[in-house]
Amino acid sequence: MLKDDHSMKDVKARAGEALRRALEKVPVLQIEGIEPEAVSGDWEPDLIARLLVNGQRHLLICEYKSNGQPRYARSALLELRNYIAERAPEATPVFIAPYISPAVRRLCEEKDVSYLDLEGNARIAFGSVFIERMVADKPVAEQRELKSLFRPKSAQVLRVMLREPGRAWRVTELSTISGVSLGHVSNVRTGLINREWARASEDGLVLSEPDALLDAWRDSYTAPPGERLRFYTHLHGSTFEDAARTALRADDAPRRAAFASFSAAQWLSPYGRTGTHYFFADEDGLRKLQAALKLAPATKGENVVITVPKDTGLFADTIEPAPGAVCTSPVQTYLDLTIAGERGAEAADHLRKEKLSWPQ
Repeated sequence: MLKDDHSMKDVKARAGEALRRALEKVPVLQIEGIEPEAVSGDWEPDLIARLLVNGQRHLLICEYKSNGQPRYARSALLELRNYIAERAPEATPVFIAPYISPAVRRLCEEKDVSYLDLEGNARIAFGSVFIERMVADKPVAEQRELKSLFRPKSAQVLRVMLREPGRAWRVTELSTISGVSLGHVSNVRTGLINREWARASEDGLVLSEPDALLDAWRDSYTAPPGERLRFYTHLHGSTFEDAARTALRADDAPRRAAFASFSAAQWLSPYGRTGTHYFFADEDGLRKLQAALKLAPATKGENVVITVPKDTGLFADTIEPAPGAVCTSPVQTYLDLTIAGERGAEAADHLRKEKLSWPQ
């Protein structure tokens, strides 16, 4: 239930208006009233809508949550179903929130609970009444929240967790390994738990839905900011490969450069060759690659592309499947392939099946 009296009345009014607008479009239905319930010691719904449908009375029992993430939705659905079972078995439960994601919509349908959000998504079904409306765009606040979960600092935490998705992590461990502050790790933890992509166990934080997390990351992923440089080299075949591996072999930590995108995929899960070689490198790594591969700047006809990313955390998440073959991790390689056009999408799907399949 909502705690603050003033804000409670305000959001109940907004939720009631949204519900009224949805119901008014149904010709067979008359709205007798949509009333907020008084707060008492016991759980009570936030709104009760009293309706006449073809002359028959019907109740909608509604619960509003200011956060529609799965963690909060699940508790609201349980409260609604318990109330209906004990107090109003003929009524229809309705979950209302500012925004209800597709995952939570599916959860509502599984639990046989109708839903409505303030963005305009709705599915209200009872008797002869069926209202369904989908709005294509995520609200700005939801997009912003998701973006923040995948920004470089947060991404460093996610990469660590996805390396060992079955492991339970203490916040302090994640902070130490990822090099990210305790406060930031705690924010990531909250975001993952709210979306039910992770759960808190006695031993720590465990990824419960790594696939759903990776899907969301893929859907909001954009190329890492940085300078994208194009070069031409006359080296090819094993001569190029040997020179690249020599340059990438890092006797001194930290890593300075790595195969990326299609070039990393060739080592991790070969799918199809391209004529262009891809790398991430910092300034030192760039100089080593330029010297080792005899690179000349190219305005067209390039066969080597090196990105100098602003996010140096990418170099902390590399693997070396063969000596000197330093590659971006399977997760990073997968994400980069998904934005590399049609052939990239195919290579990404292949890599995911081979390297990023987790037990359900």
